[in-house]
Amino acid sequence: MLYSGDGFHTWTVPEVRQYEAEHPAGSRARLAMHLALYTGLRLNSLAIVGRQHFRDGQLTIRPEKTKKSSGVVIDIPVLAELQKTIDESETGNLTSLITEFGKPFATNGLGNKMRDWCDQAGLFHCTTHGLRKADATIAAENGATDEELMAIFGWTTKSQTTVYTKKKPAAKDRSRRNSEANPGTKLAQICPTLSEVEKRGAKRPKIHNENNDDLREWCPMPGSAQ
Repeated sequence: MLYSGDGFHTWTVPEVRQYEAEHPAGSRARLAMHLALYTGLRLNSLAIVGRQHFRDGQLTIRPEKTKKSSGVVIDIPVLAELQKTIDESETGNLTSLITEFGKPFATNGLGNKMRDWCDQAGLFHCTTHGLRKADATIAAENGATDEELMAIFGWTTKSQTTVYTKKKPAAKDRSRRNSEANPGTKLAQICPTLSEVEKRGAKRPKIHNENNDDLREWCPMPGSAQ
């Protein structure tokens, strides 16, 4: 098993594909996982994100966790793979994710449902938070700076970002040069979608497990991790 930071298992590409095989396009389970995968939002934000947060190819939302503290707003592009999933799925009027009765999820209810959906796919060790941890790890592996991580993830201090960036100074310098050359593609350079990774052999950083005796490859969209 793979771990990062606080011990949550980090999803791998095969695990994502295993989940997708169990939960087809158009299902609430597929939509929930892709929203988490390609935004990095926490459960309490996943429960309330809806069409009002999507505009002109951007997702703009003030995370529930920081609404009463820093008030930070996350503004990230909606990747084509996520948009396709949204278009294929039944959504609510103000929340993308709805229960079988067409109602918005409570945070705990969504967490329990995600647990069920993972278990149905045989992924008993996988969690929504595991996707979130992977987001930050791989964003840093692909060159995101502390400032970029703060902007993407909604963090307010570098004490949260340096967990991921302190071991990758070369990648950070490379990222800064890429950003200066073409800021509009920075997020896609940091972490392409799974389909892009598989299609064009994009960089897939390796993550060690707790015993440092196994390597896995993984590259979700950058998102929050704490």
